[in-house]
Amino acid sequence: MKRAPFGVMPDGTPVELFSFRNSRGSELVATHYGGIIVALRVRDRAGRLDDVMLGFDSLDGYLKHSPYFGAIVGRYANRICRGRFTLDGRTCQLATNNGLHHLHGGIRGFDKVVWAAEPFRSAWGEGLALRHTSLDGDQGYPGTLSVEVRYVLTDADELVVEYQASSDVPTPINLTQHSYFNLAGVGGRSAPGRGDILGHELMLAADGFTPVDATLIPTGEIAPVAGTPLDFREPRAMGARIEQPHAQLEVAAGYDHNFVLRRGAPGLLHAARVVEPVSGRSLDLFTTEPGLQLYTGNGLDGTIVGKDKRAYARHSGFCLETQHYPDSPNQPGFPSTILRPGEVYRSRTVFGFGVQP
Repeated sequence: MKRAPFGVMPDGTPVELFSFRNSRGSELVATHYGGIIVALRVRDRAGRLDDVMLGFDSLDGYLKHSPYFGAIVGRYANRICRGRFTLDGRTCQLATNNGLHHLHGGIRGFDKVVWAAEPFRSAWGEGLALRHTSLDGDQGYPGTLSVEVRYVLTDADELVVEYQASSDVPTPINLTQHSYFNLAGVGGRSAPGRGDILGHELMLAADGFTPVDATLIPTGEIAPVAGTPLDFREPRAMGARIEQPHAQLEVAAGYDHNFVLRRGAPGLLHAARVVEPVSGRSLDLFTTEPGLQLYTGNGLDGTIVGKDKRAYARHSGFCLETQHYPDSPNQPGFPSTILRPGEVYRSRTVFGFGVQP
């Protein structure tokens, strides 16, 4: 493990980078500001290492321009309608930062705080433990929430992300990791002239999804993917049907939807597989969560300049955000996201990287 300065917060707090390398030479680079994964370097079919994460070369970029690149998001990933919910008879009003709605923890969510960081070594590999205490009333949430997130880079080229939290009063919680991937290599260097992810082939273990309204809030329905452009039960290129005339694609300007995973029992589920045909890189995702948000970088428009001074155009990266469903505190038909005193919130997601012949 190596650590190095990454910058200084406006209040003078120093921020560091933590770098981990496994026996295959793959490298994970993370910072304790926002729990951000700054870089992940894995090999392609030819054995060449390349970074597969969108992001910035400096802390300043994450402070000023980042659309959650690589960050831990919470207390509640995704949207809560009008930032409002009722819990045990009490109406709670959260900060709103996405039009009328609350998104990814609010104005100052977990992506914008400096976490306590401690490198560690386990039987799986080296990693970084991140801890944060969110006080009662933070962004409007009830209760003091104690959170720990652990990153581990294994010798099997797996990035393991484990979450744990407890609260002193009932509160909603829904944590995720918001990395933007491009398996061709950042900027698409392995695929000359093609920096988008539309040619990546995707499989999702999901028969249903949660449709959204014009403001991307779930309607409460769970709809089948069959017969729609949201059907990824068999591998398909992400861009094969992204421009088709379908109300759900039009409202989100692409894919920005929660998929209901085909879960028969607790534990890790093989939820997704992505293959980039040119580089040969593959990503297999396993999770204990019931849902997964597919986001195809629809909001990137070339105005954000990231690593190596590359402008990130639309569809430059994709996110696979393992989660409970959006707006669950207002949707009694969705799995509960309420954490109560004496309970421990636990979640685990594994990103496994490989290559195709």
